Amino acid sequence: MKTPKTESSSHFFDEEASRYVLVSANENDVKFVRLWFTDILGTVKGFAITVDELEEVLKNGASFDGSVIKGLVRSDESDMVAMPDSSSWQMLPWRPKENSVGRLFCDILTPDGKPYESDSREILKRNIGKCSKLGMTFYVSPEIEYYYLESYEGNILNDRAGYFDQTSADSIGADLRRQTVLALESMGIPVKHSHHEVGQAQHEIDLRHTNALTMADSIITFRVIAKEIAAQSGYAASFMP
Repeated sequence: MKTPKTESSSHFFDEEASRYVLVSANENDVKFVRLWFTDILGTVKGFAITVDELEEVLKNGASFDGSVIKGLVRSDESDMVAMPDSSSWQMLPWRPKENSVGRLFCDILTPDGKPYESDSREILKRNIGKCSKLGMTFYVSPEIEYYYLESYEGNILNDRAGYFDQTSADSIGADLRRQTVLALESMGIPVKHSHHEVGQAQHEIDLRHTNALTMADSIITFRVIAKEIAAQSGYAASFMP
């Protein structure tokens, strides 16, 4: 269902950035666009639209049922709007080049076009605003650690390498880590360092510092990429401690 344009929702429309998204989608043979957001637990959620709907959704957002998303709304307040942030546009590198897939992060709005107060992105924006009023800029530079497993069922570690190891014992993990770094950089996420960590099958990738909102989107993207790259090779990536 398309969302009627409101005075409030027009505030989110960036004509120049949206024009870039449309041109990029055309040049990259995009057929599907995934609209991403997170629930209150930080789990990425979303749905896909076809490219034919993209221009309308960039202007007015896309309606969805928020009652089944943890931390959003009750069943009797289910209608919500996913409003894309055009500046977050990227191609998904693990998807096919033909009939390819793009991605946009979204702010969650109420049906009348107002920011939803429990939206994780909105909460972060409010705190960034508080920092700005104090004359500060909120930057983040994370060191992200995770594990490669043989499968989610058995939780069997797939290597016996250790901290900073550069041996064949880390060959599987090193290849997966390399592919993950390349995918991150193809999506405009700069990487500083990557290496094997102390634990068996434990890996670390450090992202170059940037503002908090961009980094929040980047970390969510990182988690998806690591899992997708691992799955393509028959393994699993886990961010459990």
